Amino acid sequence: MKQLIKRIWSKDASANPQQVPEPQAPTPQQTPYEIMGGDTAVRALADRFYDLMASEPYAKPLYNMHPQPLDRIRQVFYEFLSGWLGGPDLFVEKYGHPRLRMRHMPFTINKELRDQWMHCMNRALDLEIDNPLLREGLRQSLAQLATHMINQE
Repeated sequence: MKQLIKRIWSKDASANPQQVPEPQAPTPQQTPYEIMGGDTAVRALADRFYDLMASEPYAKPLYNMHPQPLDRIRQVFYEFLSGWLGGPDLFVEKYGHPRLRMRHMPFTINKELRDQWMHCMNRALDLEIDNPLLREGLRQSLAQLATHMINQE
């Protein structure tokens, strides 16, 4: 979590107090989860991501590899995001350490699927996260995470 906060926030919001206040940035006292609006906002991001995956022709191969209906996977993704963003660690409480790469090894994940995943996530971030600093920081962190999941050429 501390690494996520460091990547998302790289400048001092109090540096220019006479200007319009800049968007809030994550700190150890205020997590991305809190800044984006807590549980409701995290669920909206997870749902938007899967709605986009289901509706975007570009992401059809990614969509097709998911078990249908998407209800369970939406819930699991929401639980993961909750803890990853600094909120309640719902995923860990239910399933243990995420070990994302290990959990994704049974599936062929190549650069094309990673790009489809990021396409949907980038659109979901654009639609659900108003704070530009947070949105960009999450985009960068999620891109690194998605790239780490690649397990096939």
